[in-house]
Amino acid sequence: MIQEFDAVVIGGGPGGYVCAEQLAKYGLSTALVERGLIGGTCLNRGCIPTKTLLCAADLMDEVKKAAEWGVSFGPALVDREALLTRKEEVVSALRDGVSSMLAAAKVTVIEGTGRVPAPGQVEVTAADGTVTELKTKDIVAAVGSAPAKPPIPGIDLPGVLTSDDILRDLPQAERLVIIGGGVIGMELASFYLSTGTAVTVLEGMPRILPTMDREIGQSLSMLMKKRGAEIVTGAMVETITQTDGKLACAYTVKGKPAVAEGDLVLVAVGRRPLTADLFAPEIPVEFVKGRAVVDGSMQSSVPHIYVIGDAADGYPQLAHAASAQGLAAAAAIAGKPFMTDLKLVPGCVYTQPEIASVGLTEAEAKEQGIAVHVGKYPTSANGKSLLTGQERGFIKLVADENDVLIGAQLMCARATDMVGELALAIAQKMTAAQAAALIRPHPTFEESIGEAAGICTGKMKAR
Repeated sequence: MIQEFDAVVIGGGPGGYVCAEQLAKYGLSTALVERGLIGGTCLNRGCIPTKTLLCAADLMDEVKKAAEWGVSFGPALVDREALLTRKEEVVSALRDGVSSMLAAAKVTVIEGTGRVPAPGQVEVTAADGTVTELKTKDIVAAVGSAPAKPPIPGIDLPGVLTSDDILRDLPQAERLVIIGGGVIGMELASFYLSTGTAVTVLEGMPRILPTMDREIGQSLSMLMKKRGAEIVTGAMVETITQTDGKLACAYTVKGKPAVAEGDLVLVAVGRRPLTADLFAPEIPVEFVKGRAVVDGSMQSSVPHIYVIGDAADGYPQLAHAASAQGLAAAAAIAGKPFMTDLKLVPGCVYTQPEIASVGLTEAEAKEQGIAVHVGKYPTSANGKSLLTGQERGFIKLVADENDVLIGAQLMCARATDMVGELALAIAQKMTAAQAAALIRPHPTFEESIGEAAGICTGKMKAR
């Protein structure tokens, strides 16, 4: 059976379904191939489930602090079955919404695994082995990624889990060892700490959240330790063994051996792109470590083949980045203008407190030879932060020699909601003085942005 379309998108995650809908809106007949659940990793076993759990954790933390405001409750307890039910309700509602959106746009959704045997062709193999052949002019690969598992002896033992396993079953543990102090590891560490589990984080780099501003990693490490976590950096895990129902991670720090024990081990060392066997060997798509090399419109080294999302080289593996890339690819295919800067991508971490970053850090700017000045405002001086009992935090703005904003780093309440304002300021090449000139409502967390901007101009003193 052969079906013909103007464009075929392989993968129904936040990059793929956004791309498919936009292609259809441009008037192109579009097929979306998905082998699992619509919504991909982000919706089904990533962003949305994780943030649903963290919402519950935040509520628990609020209950524990309620007495400070004269409000009394009984002990805060987690009903894991109820929490799993809530997570599934949220995921199902959003997934149904995406499916309705695709149907309204008249996108043809085809269930199965997509493979590209030749340019302009897609083979879809259904679960029952049935093969459907699609002919098309343009192909967009939005195949996503899966949790990476390093070659550590014992990595496949029972109780050694990935984020997929954690988010599916929400297993309980008295002690959890997390290998990897990146975004996934620290978000799940935050959840388990809030719900009463002892947590040890083993990170191979010199600090947790190693791709973000140095001060963010250092500050979060300090706050996590204050909450009871054990954070070990420079830790190279060598083996995982099991004895009497306990798991032991043997690691070295500066050549010295040590062991971290737990009931469960979470492996959170990054994600690998699912590009193996996607293209026939004779299709010359260029790859770097499994990720396709693409141009500014997300087109690969082969004309009419686009790669977006986690499988695209040179971009962060983030859902909102994938969605923007999907729009860029759709515009290129349809011959439409596209104005979004795909390199200006906010990064968010939903720990307690929240973390967000966009543009360049101070260190990155200096590495590029940019003379910078920085405005840093401690949010402990912010009225809304104080009255809501927030932990220590800060907002840091980075401007170049012309006072133009080029970066922002936030570690405070509502950081993930406020970073969009700063992304807009950077995209529009606003100066720190212009950002400081805006009247912001009081009391709000957002006031801290104005304070940081004022310090960045040099016209206000740092507190």
